[in-house]
Amino acid sequence: MNNKQILGDLSLDLKRVAMGYNRGSIRMAERFFEEALKRRDEIDRKKVKPYLIKFIQDMGDIKNREKGKAAEDALMYSVIFQNASQSTNS
Repeated sequence: MNNKQILGDLSLDLKRVAMGYNRGSIRMAERFFEEALKRRDEIDRKKVKPYLIKFIQDMGDIKNREKGKAAEDALMYSVIFQNASQSTNS
């Protein structure tokens, strides 16, 4: 699987995390967060741009934040990774 596809899948998982926290479905959010962490580990970090590395590393802290902030951050990371997955030069 290539990085673009992994980033796209990671984006979807994080979007589901955001929706779960926003709806109050903490178990669902935590389950998709675990999936997102697995996807994060599949990324070949040597082949992504440096700014994405920082976001990839920082997303691990989402679960430790207040639920409203966690939902916002998960959605933000989701958009960043979605854009990177669709970029022609990432």
